Amino acid sequence: MDCDEPLHILAASGSSRPNNYTRRVLALAIDELQVRHRVQVDLIDLSTTDFPFPGQGPSQATHKAQDLVRGAAGILLATPEYHGSYSSAMKRFIENLGFPSTLAGKPVALLGAAAGQIGAVKALEHLGSVCSHVGAFVLPGPVSVARVHKVFDGEGRCLDAAIEKRIRGLATHLMDYIDNRTCPRAALEQSVRGARTERTLQSSS
Repeated sequence: MDCDEPLHILAASGSSRPNNYTRRVLALAIDELQVRHRVQVDLIDLSTTDFPFPGQGPSQATHKAQDLVRGAAGILLATPEYHGSYSSAMKRFIENLGFPSTLAGKPVALLGAAAGQIGAVKALEHLGSVCSHVGAFVLPGPVSVARVHKVFDGEGRCLDAAIEKRIRGLATHLMDYIDNRTCPRAALEQSVRGARTERTLQSSS
């Protein structure tokens, strides 16, 4: 990853419902990311992406998703909570990211939305566990939005300033991690590779 180039963040919305609230929650985080001039957000809407089931072989959508994840400096995943876990659309997305997964080594920030009063806590616990299992670094402090149908209006506006601050703060947290850890590590690795190449050239001259 070249941190001197515009950074890419991959965002995925895991609800298949029309006009879903998960997408509205994610939109706030994306807006915060795009405030930073060097961040480009690549959005995958899982309601319109037809990924194959495991064992069916990769599709064009599979290869595109893997390329986007591979090229991303960070990942932002948003899911509703269905029956105490995250959405099947999100699971299919993760299953299409290869073995080993292209999520491995990537910082991942998690958002959840639910109509109930405890929010999407269980969904985020399960999603975080799966992301960690495939090698991603799951950032602490996932954001769960409870009673989401009362927090967001029909135009996608957040009616609770404290919740909006938490959603935007998650995006900032992801960027801070990339700025403070991922980019310095990438710069060090590039410097080491450059030094090795120079020694090789000197020894062969």
